[in-house]
Amino acid sequence: MDAYEIIKLISGSKKKTPCRALFKGDIGKCDFTTLAETYKGVDFVEVYDEFDSVRDFAAAHPEVKMTRFENDRRNSAIPLADLTKINARIEPGAVIREMTEIGDKCVIMMGAVINIGAVIGEGTMIDMNSVIGGRAIVGKNCHIGAGTVLAGVIEPPSANPVVISDRVMIGANAVILEGVHVGEDSVVAAGSVVTKDVPPRCVVAGVPAKVIKQVDDVTKSKTELVDALRNL
Repeated sequence: MDAYEIIKLISGSKKKTPCRALFKGDIGKCDFTTLAETYKGVDFVEVYDEFDSVRDFAAAHPEVKMTRFENDRRNSAIPLADLTKINARIEPGAVIREMTEIGDKCVIMMGAVINIGAVIGEGTMIDMNSVIGGRAIVGKNCHIGAGTVLAGVIEPPSANPVVISDRVMIGANAVILEGVHVGEDSVVAAGSVVTKDVPPRCVVAGVPAKVIKQVDDVTKSKTELVDALRNL
């Protein structure tokens, strides 16, 4: 997606603070149908609605008491993706926003964050606590190591996105800065900070990352993907 399209979408969206609340007390005297979604128990009512509506309802009905309140966002502009529409293995705690593309048989591990406009190619693993920034593009059959950051470029909108080509292996806690293109079959060592484009079939390491050698058979044996992890 173009950065300006995303900015327009976010700025023009209706900001939402969805919440869940439990009310107890003299529930028979209250008309809970004014709230978006309600479930009545023996001595309580569970409601789901926007925060402002729940707050105003509680203030207007002192005969009931809000005994529990839960919410996980505030003035959120973009919903989370519907995971049931993604043909991938997605583990608990991953955060994937709408308007991302996740290829078939990807693996998204615990704590990974994938922001709006990002594209993940089929068979790629996004490991634990990785951050795939807005508009970042990751190719097929890659491994993005735990804690890695692919810089997002929604802001500044003029910046080019990170592009990771097919079959790239990125070690844990690496950082790929905006506009960097990592060539196919390359390897980025753990902890590297990549500030410039990486040629295909190279190994880079360091801060800032530099080419230290070409990918050889030893490198391939140490960075081999395991297809069984991608079975659904």
